Amino acid sequence: MLKGLGGLGDMAKMMKQAQEMQGKMAQMQEDLATMTVIGESGAGLVKATATAKGELTNLDIDPSIFNGDDKEVVEDLILAAIKDAQSRANQKAQEEMQKLTEGLGLPADMKLPF
Repeated sequence: MLKGLGGLGDMAKMMKQAQEMQGKMAQMQEDLATMTVIGESGAGLVKATATAKGELTNLDIDPSIFNGDDKEVVEDLILAAIKDAQSRANQKAQEEMQKLTEGLGLPADMKLPF
């Protein structure tokens, strides 16, 4: 198509690849919003569900931990489950980004903005 233009053909190819990457990034962002991860604490007594983007969507607490004397323990378990879910969401997002960059032939450790 732009063979006779030398370096401009390469530039056009690069621009096309950049547009494709932008489209794939947008799709990945949508996908991350629907993927879920579950963080746990207290051997599963407290479970926090979040999207792969880190948005908390559900909190499941086993009723057996509700003893008035253990309020601080319950609070700690809830926070631990939420932090675990957020950590798993971050890990899932990084895994998906790595899949995307590898699929585009980019270095696996290349940091792209979200």
